[in-house]
Amino acid sequence: MEFLEVKNVEKVFKDEKRGTSVKALENINFSIKENEFVCLLGGSGCGKSTLLNMIAGFEKPTAGEILVNRKKIEGMGADRGMVFQAPTLMPWLTVSKNISFYLKLQGMSRKKQKEEAQKYIDMVGLTGFENHYPHELSGGMNQRVGIARALLQNPSLILMDEPFAALDPFTKTDMQEELARIWQEHKRTIIFVTHSVEEALILGTKIIVLSNRPGRVNKIIDLDMSRPRDTTSPIFNQYKREILDLIVKNKNTSERKTPIHQVI
Repeated sequence: MEFLEVKNVEKVFKDEKRGTSVKALENINFSIKENEFVCLLGGSGCGKSTLLNMIAGFEKPTAGEILVNRKKIEGMGADRGMVFQAPTLMPWLTVSKNISFYLKLQGMSRKKQKEEAQKYIDMVGLTGFENHYPHELSGGMNQRVGIARALLQNPSLILMDEPFAALDPFTKTDMQEELARIWQEHKRTIIFVTHSVEEALILGTKIIVLSNRPGRVNKIIDLDMSRPRDTTSPIFNQYKREILDLIVKNKNTSERKTPIHQVI
C-alpha cells in the first residue's frame, strides 16, 4: 500500500499588489511507501521546499491533493515532523529540555521526560551534552538536537528541508553518515529536500528530480546501492552522471521557454 500520495498537485502564488502570479509547481504526481528515504532534488526556485511545506500542511495546493495513509492533508498534524534548515531551538532550554518539550506539553512527568529525551540524545550522539544550551553547541550539534526532537515525537513521516545546507563540508559529511545510520537502525519514512546530487545519492533510497520552475517531476530514480555509499564507486558515479545530464537538458529546455511570470 502507498504511504504518501501526491496527486495532480499545482501551486500558484499570487501577488495581489502587483497583479501578477507565479506558478511554482505543476502536475506533480508521485507516491512513496512506508520507511523509504526519499530525496527531493532540484535547483533553487524549482518548488521543492514549497512541495515539502504542502506535505507538512503549512501550505495548501492550488489544485490536486496530498494524502498520508489515504487521508487527505488539510493542515498541520502530529503524524508529520519537520526539521528546518535552522534548528529553531529554544535558547533558554538545555539540550534535554529542548528535545523533551513536546512531552512537557503532553503533561508527562519530569522524570519520564528526562528518560525519554535521553534515549534520543544517545541516538543522535549527544551523550554528555544533556545540560548544555544551544549557544554552547556547534551548528552540527544543534541540528542533532533538532533531529532528536523530531524523532521523539514519533511521527509517521519526517520532513527535512535542507537541514545540512549551512554546515561546513566536514560536519555535513558527519551528519549525512549519522542520519543514514539512524534511518537504517530505526526505519522512519523521510522526505529530504536538497539541491546537492551527491547528498541525495548518499542518503536516499529514491530520488525525485524536479524540473526548473514551474517544478514538475522530471524523473523518479530508485537507487540500488549498498550502504554506506561509496562516492567513488562506478554505480554511484553512473547515477550522478544520469542526474546531472537530466538537469543540464532541463536547463537548456527551460531557457528556450517563455517565462511563466505573467500578469493576471
